[in-house]
Amino acid sequence: MKQSFYLYILSYRGGDINDPKTRFAETAFLDHSFPKTSTSFEEISRYIEMIADDNLSTQTFDELWDLYEVKY
Repeated sequence: MKQSFYLYILSYRGGDINDPKTRFAETAFLDHSFPKTSTSFEEISRYIEMIADDNLSTQTFDELWDLYEVKY
């Protein structure tokens, strides 16, 4: 079974806060509305665009999604 994107990005928590991937993971962790069970690019992308948080940037999401796709 494919792991959710949220569970994948949690591996970036606790890193260098200057790293956009770490900031993305920390922000998603603190966001209780983040789609935590989703494996859908479209669903998560729409959510990120709707939230418009600088720490949840679409560029960082795309980078993380590419890494997620390679792993799963």
